[in-house]
Amino acid sequence: MDCDILIIGAGISGAAAAYAIGGSRRVIMLEGEFQPGYHATGRSAALYEPALGTVTVQRFNAASGSFLRSPLLGFADRPLMTRRGGLTIADAEGRPALDRLLKLDVPSGHAVQELTAEAAVAMVPILRRDLVHWAALEPGVMDMDVHAIHQGYLRGFASAGGKLVCDAPVKRIERRNGLWETEAAGQSFRAPIVVNAAGAWADEVARSAGLSPLGLQAKRRTVVILSAPDGLDTREWPVTTFAGEAGYLKPEAGKLLVSPGDATPVEPQDIQPEELDVALLVDWFENKTTMSVKRVERQWAGLRTFASDDSPVLGEDPDAAGFHWLAGQGGCGIMMSESLGRSLASLLLRGELPADIRALGVDPADISPRRLRVDNSLRIRRGATTSSPSE
Repeated sequence: MDCDILIIGAGISGAAAAYAIGGSRRVIMLEGEFQPGYHATGRSAALYEPALGTVTVQRFNAASGSFLRSPLLGFADRPLMTRRGGLTIADAEGRPALDRLLKLDVPSGHAVQELTAEAAVAMVPILRRDLVHWAALEPGVMDMDVHAIHQGYLRGFASAGGKLVCDAPVKRIERRNGLWETEAAGQSFRAPIVVNAAGAWADEVARSAGLSPLGLQAKRRTVVILSAPDGLDTREWPVTTFAGEAGYLKPEAGKLLVSPGDATPVEPQDIQPEELDVALLVDWFENKTTMSVKRVERQWAGLRTFASDDSPVLGEDPDAAGFHWLAGQGGCGIMMSESLGRSLASLLLRGELPADIRALGVDPADISPRRLRVDNSLRIRRGATTSSPSE
């Protein structure tokens, strides 16, 4: 099957790129699982936090904001984002981290304001009062409807004439006569441009094409659902984090979603939660709140994939014409999806990043796979591993 652009991976990133390309090119998207978004996208407890991540990530977060707030007519039948707010509390040890949050150069309209301890506990009454010395509120933090966003991309792609092929793990990729020939689902697909949006498996896809990996690292994130406290309405509670720590809790469909914010390096797989992680999480939650956990109602784990500098990878491979990367979004893939997808489409169709992305100060070199290929070569020569990037 011939096309102009072949996208490998139909998670949030691949789907956003396919949507942005629209009907301007013939596009086929291959998904290795029985449905798109099975591993990372479908297991995300996504929040829109524009101040999260590296400076590069923050710029892409901000660039996606206008679309996520006001998508094109017909993209979805409900809002993509709803108000949540983000509360950060600190004890004496956490005060330096809280000060750094208060001093962040945050995007316009995303102020961070300091609160009294009393105001913070009034917002989330289950917090242990002796742990709340200071607090800060980010009113601009919002819940994102991951399913609505992902399905909007997929519907738009299909309506523009795009073709999605599921149950199609890539078996082989080879460049012949200026075309990338890809074997998947018992078929052969050919295109002059291939986009590697395979998430945790992006390095494996590169190896299948005879290319060196970039040292991307998949990491496990654990999540549990707990019963809400009796007699309390949690619907308006903000997502609550603890300065200097990774764990957080937030309302979720009348219950509480809690995560330790873990980032354990793992091999790409259909990841499952570890019982020890769940037990440690319950202990952490009980130490932070006045609640006692009688039962974990649900538990799962998801994969997040990081580059060594925690910024995304987007652009043409320096060693292979027509082979493009869209990977390494870390824990911000849903937030960045629209702006990253639009940026990839602009690079493919016009040879440059969109004007609004450039205006935010994004340099193509900051996201190019070239930076990681060079970095990994240096690390290999020094005898270091390329598979465990820093958090």
